[in-house]
Amino acid sequence: MSDPYGITFNEVMSGFVTLGVTDPGDGEAQGKARGTRLTMSVSVGIPDLDLFLADPGHDGTLSGRVDFEPLGMGLASTAGTFKLFSPTNASGLKLMVYELAFGVDGVPYYLAGKKNVHNDPGFDMWRDTTTLFTTLHRGSDKSGPIAGAGILRLGMFDLAKLLRTLHVTGAATVGERAKAVETFGRFFAGELWEEYFS
Repeated sequence: MSDPYGITFNEVMSGFVTLGVTDPGDGEAQGKARGTRLTMSVSVGIPDLDLFLADPGHDGTLSGRVDFEPLGMGLASTAGTFKLFSPTNASGLKLMVYELAFGVDGVPYYLAGKKNVHNDPGFDMWRDTTTLFTTLHRGSDKSGPIAGAGILRLGMFDLAKLLRTLHVTGAATVGERAKAVETFGRFFAGELWEEYFS
């Protein structure tokens, strides 16, 4: 039995986060004024593409690091969660979820980010899929108290870099790799079409 096809890619999102703030919009505004930028550099993994597509939550894996000068630079993740177009109880709303656990001098922190994929008036697809509303929690998961908040963004050049890192695992030939990329791309484009154009 051959290995399942999988997908990996790297993504870098950066923006302004402020400690002591609980609302991402307020955290971004205050972070801009103070210059407190947070960068999250992550590797997304989808070990089994068929299982991922069949899973209603579309769960993958996430690992990486956080650079945030008020807490430290190069803070490596200890656990992570990734979801792509995960359904919610709200009508027409799906989420892209990026969550990382990390520690600072033995103190656990948890970065919980979500992109709200929802067709609002006007063409908002680009904004929705590149804007990560972020809360920083004290503790090992997002049930802990909020220690800070802000908004991270994926820029156009960052998206180009992301696409160049797309890699297929479990494929033995060029044709198999192309098939896996096509399958993943069709899923991604189909979700966007359903949300924004149907």
